[in-house]
Order: sequence, then structure tokens, then C-alpha cells
Amino acid sequence: MNADKGLTGSPVCSKSVNEKDINRHLDNNCADDVPTPSTQKGKMSQASLTSLFTPFGKAAQSSSSYTQPSSSRSGHTRKRSEAEDLSAADVTPLKRPRITASSRLQSVAPLAERLRPQSLEEFVGQPHLTGSNSLLMRQLERGATGSIIFWGPPGCGKTTLARLLAKRTNAVFKELSATDSGIADVRAVVEEAKNLLALTGRRTVLFLDEVHRFNKAQQDIFLPFIEQGYIQLIGATTENPSFRLTSALLSRCRVFVLERLTDDDIRLIISQAVERVSQIESAQTASAAGSQQRTADEAHVIDDGASDVASSQPDIEEPLSPPSPPFSQSAQPDAGSSTAQTTSQSPSPLFPAYPHLTPKVLSTIVSLSTGDARTALSLLELVLSAPPISEEGALLGALRRSVSTAYDRSGDARYDMISALHKSVRGSQGSAALYWLARMLSAGEDPLYIARRMVVCASEDIGLADNHALPLAVTTYQACQIIGMPECRINLAHLVSYLSEAPKSTRSYEGYNRAEEAAKLDPSIPVPLMVRNAPTGLMKDLGYARGYKYNPEYAHPVTNDYLPIQFRGDEFLRKEGDKRDKVWDEDALRQWEFEENGGRPWSGRPSESGDAPSKSS
Repeated sequence: MNADKGLTGSPVCSKSVNEKDINRHLDNNCADDVPTPSTQKGKMSQASLTSLFTPFGKAAQSSSSYTQPSSSRSGHTRKRSEAEDLSAADVTPLKRPRITASSRLQSVAPLAERLRPQSLEEFVGQPHLTGSNSLLMRQLERGATGSIIFWGPPGCGKTTLARLLAKRTNAVFKELSATDSGIADVRAVVEEAKNLLALTGRRTVLFLDEVHRFNKAQQDIFLPFIEQGYIQLIGATTENPSFRLTSALLSRCRVFVLERLTDDDIRLIISQAVERVSQIESAQTASAAGSQQRTADEAHVIDDGASDVASSQPDIEEPLSPPSPPFSQSAQPDAGSSTAQTTSQSPSPLFPAYPHLTPKVLSTIVSLSTGDARTALSLLELVLSAPPISEEGALLGALRRSVSTAYDRSGDARYDMISALHKSVRGSQGSAALYWLARMLSAGEDPLYIARRMVVCASEDIGLADNHALPLAVTTYQACQIIGMPECRINLAHLVSYLSEAPKSTRSYEGYNRAEEAAKLDPSIPVPLMVRNAPTGLMKDLGYARGYKYNPEYAHPVTNDYLPIQFRGDEFLRKEGDKRDKVWDEDALRQWEFEENGGRPWSGRPSESGDAPSKSS
């Protein structure tokens, strides 16, 4: 074959070039390294094969590097385009926000736990402890609080106050509960506190909730650590520390009493909680709306650049606006005149975000909480989770059914109520006595416990003024044993009403107290011979019962030596109507006349001509 067959001369450089390569030769500025068809075919095959196993972005980069001339400017352009491709690949997938374990636990916590105050300035209630001039705050200014015991009812802020105190003093806060902890847990905290104090100088505050649950042996574990200053103990208890804590622990701690929160405190706590919840929900709504907007924008960009399928989204996107709240007057500016007048005449809700939280619902929450902030926030959480169109009556009924009576048969509330019942009977206040009786029985108190107390009351307060009171009380106790609840509540109401209206006399009770005081002066005083027992002749010869006059044998009164010589002439049981040692308080009498006697003078007042009793204290 002719070697020059198929060759032609280049019109530019006059070189011989294959006819089919003449155009490529001219495009390459008459370069000598014109690829042959076999070489070009091989490279094209390699590129095709590479595109099958290479992502779209990298394949594009490979092809671009092959077709573009090698120059510094083109190299910078290629690097910039590669960086843009890589950044686009990284931005395209939407990343979800990272959710930690602590955030998950916090999200399921009750509202009362999530809304705990973060500083002492946010703490509500207990002004006698958090005030600037209080002993606790003055001690806090010195950088330490010492070991203290918080005694108060549930939900008054004991745990929150302990955390805030530790935070203010920059101390490490360790929290244990006596219900599920023991001595081993306390020792572990103390060892860690010792090491931390030696290395960094930071103190450790150990908060022990329900400290009264520790027995005496467990409470003694704190004594050396408190004395040496390794830890600062803050104990919280709902029981009286005088009865439940050891004297050794109490001597090393100061007891601060937290009072039940007032209604104003509860209202303030609820208002602040609603405000914070509204802010949180508004932030979450705005974040969700922004996330949806970004998702829509990213989907639009991906559809435009990565697919030829027609997008369902419009070419011109309108900005997303948050949905308007229901029943909002501002959301309906063009509404009819009747609707606008009705909206303008209706009273504005206390909390626009929660229109079903009406003043009556708020007052009910305050009343049902009885000074317990935790209960108030729990009830508030139920209300906020209800639909905004909930009826007020149904909501109030649900709230009342969700609260149980707080009554601990082993706590101070039991003894406070039985004391109130006894004092009401003593004061002849039958209505008050029946109220406390109903409170205790409705809470599940043992009726025999109340009946036993009324048996004592029958002799202590009614006594000699009505000798039928004690038999009635004993009979009522037997009726409670035989019948039981709920019927025996009628027997107890009968007894309580009778004792309240019965005349009162404490002569026997007070007489015994005076006799007991005298008996304790000298327990070794012998019995007078005249009133000793003489069952044998020897005892009679020794003078036992000599000179004793048997009273029934005489037609007239006789006397014997009944008392030791030291107390002869003393009158322990005084005569009826004896007013010695009784207090005359004119102010208290006038208050009784005004509040309980209709403003009428007491019939027992001395006459104006007579001498008025002297006021004693």
C-alpha cells in the first residue's frame, strides 16, 4: 500500500497530516503530538469505563482536567471548581441537630423540674431566708453556708434552695436521697470531696433529701466529716428534726424552717412558668418553620441542578409565614362587624397563648396546691396540655379529681389535726371540731385513734362538770370497734358534738398535776401510821392504823392524818368555782364577746359595784 495515501498538506504549516486528523491538527495549533486514532480510542474507552465507577462530581473533574490546557490560571480555576463541588456535596445533605442523652432526659422531666430557678434572684418565697438581711444570706456572703437542715412541707423549695446555695458558693454539688442511698454512697462522696479539696481547694456540698429516713447509726456517719470540714451537709426533711434526727447531728447543723408558700407566691410561680413555656414554644415553632424553609430551599436547588424532571414547586417561591393563632382579632382585619364587636367586647385572657387558663382555673390551681409549688406546676402542666377550646367546668373537675389529700398518718399533719380537734372541743367550738373530725376520717385516719383521744378529752376537759361524758366516750370507742367505718363516723360525730357542748371542768386534771409535782419532790416520804394497812397483829402492835377513824361509823365528819406532815394543809383538788391561778385578760374577753357572743357582755362578768378581778399573766 502507498504510505502517503490518505495524507494531505496542512495549509498552515505545510506538514503532511492524515485527512481525518487535519481539523484536530489545526485546533492544536499545528502541534506534532496529535493523538492517533488508536490512542484516542483507548483514552475514550478508559474515560467511559472510569465514568461507570466514578461519582458524577469526580468524573466531571477528570474530564475537565483532561480537556483544559495545562496552565497556572486553569489550575487555579480547576481547584476552585473542585472546592465548590466538594462544598456543594457537603451542604446538600441536611444535618439534624445533635441530641445528647442529657437533653433527652431533660425533655421528659416534669414541668416543675424543667422550670427550677437558676439563681437566687429567681427564687420565689421564703423571704426570711433569702432576704438580704437574713442570717443565711449573711453567711453566704462569706463564701460558705456550713451544715444546715431545711425543714418544711413538700414543694416549698428545699431542694432548689440547696442547689442555688451551692452554685452561689462555687462548690461542687452532690445530691443523694436517703430513700435509695446508704453509708457506702456517703463514704464515696466524702472521699471524692477530700481529694477535690486537697487538689483544688473547692468545697463539696452534699445534699441529702429525706434525711430523716436515715436511722441513728446512719446519721452518725456524718459527724466526723462535718467536724473536719470535708463536706457541708444540707439535709432536707418534712418531719420534725427534734424527733427524727439525732441530737449529735443537730448540734453540728443549723435548722432553718421553710414555710408553706403563700397564694401570692404560687400565683407568681405560675405566671413565670407560663411565660417561660410560651417563650420556649415560640422558639421551637420558629426553629421548626426555619427548618422547613431550609428544607424546601435545598430541595429546590437539588431539583434544578441534579434532575431534568420538572419540579412540582412553583418557579417563584413565596416566603413562609407562621400560622396565625386561632381566634386572633389581628389575624382577621376584614372580618364582619358583628364578629369584631363580639371579640372586642369579650375580656382579654390572662395568657393569650392559653385562653383556657382563665382566672377561675388559676384560682383553682392555687387553692388545690395548698402552698406546694410542685403540685401547682403539675396542675399547670395538665392545663397547658389541654386543648385551648376546653370547657372551664370540665377542666376544673379534672383538676379537682387529680389531687389527692395530703395526709401522712405517721407525720406531723396527723398530730396537728388531732390537736386541732381536741382544742376545738375544749373551746366548745362544735363546728370546728366536726370539721377536723371530717378531715381526718376522709383522709383515712383510724377511727379508734380519734375515739381514744376523745376518751382522754372526756376526763381532761369535761371532767367533774358532766359525769356522763366519760361513759359516752367509752361507749363510742366500743361502737367503733364493733361497727367500723364508714358507719362509725356517726358515732364519733355524736361524741364530738356532745363533748363540745358539755360544760367544762379541769379540777381533777389540774389537781392531779399539782399532786404529781408534790410527789416528785421527795419520793421517800413515809405513809402516816394512822392510814397504814394493819392486816396482822404485829403491825397493829407497831402502831399501824392506830387512831384511824372509820368514817362510815360516825354520824358527823371526822378527820385523819391523810397526808404526810410536809403537805398537811395543801389543797391539790380545789373547790368548784375556785379561780385561784386563773388569768383575767380583758382584751381576750372582749374579743370573745365581739366574735362569738354577738357583742353582748359575758354573763360571768362581775357587777360594776363589785370589785373587778385583777389582771394577771
